[in-house]
Amino acid sequence: MREAPVRVLIADDHPVVRDGIRGMFARDPGFEVVGEAADGARAVELARSLEPDVVLMDLRMPGAGGVHAIRELVRLGLPARVLVLTTYATDSDVGPAIEAGATGYLLKDALPEELMRAVRLAARGETVLSPLVATRLVGRVREPTAALSDRELEILRLIADGSTNREAAARLFISEATVKTHVLHIYGKLGVNDRAAAVAAGFRRGLLDLGEG
Repeated sequence: MREAPVRVLIADDHPVVRDGIRGMFARDPGFEVVGEAADGARAVELARSLEPDVVLMDLRMPGAGGVHAIRELVRLGLPARVLVLTTYATDSDVGPAIEAGATGYLLKDALPEELMRAVRLAARGETVLSPLVATRLVGRVREPTAALSDRELEILRLIADGSTNREAAARLFISEATVKTHVLHIYGKLGVNDRAAAVAAGFRRGLLDLGEG
């Protein structure tokens, strides 16, 4: 008995890219492209209604980008696996996407057979990383992490507690501008680029406990 095809949703703001990916999968009966989205919000909407096995997610799209969409898919508890397919492999792209819940991360220079294999693996819940991304992640793990200062830890805990910069400044009796500076230092040391990712990294590295956030 033949297995059911892997149901794929393509999220990319470039029509030519979507057409190329759709055409590639159309040649293999093991896949079915069930929908296409040009931004993250539409990707989430279609994932809810179409129930794909895998969402091929670009990161930099107008409006709601890929990382936001991944977080929303996780928040909604949707079973679709997310395989990032992008041209960017910087730490500021890779880290937030993985921390948001992406199952895998491929670059758009991947060969068709590599992409198809990655989609099959992602559908089974297996992590797939392009060689360059895997090398970057290993390098980040091996690099000594810059320690947060006591003040930075205080602010990270307040962020986890839901405080805004203004609220944190009032509680610590410092200026809002000073809080913003500390927040930027926290982002740099943790290798993240937003508050949610900072909190996630804080829990992962043992800087926060379950009583916070």
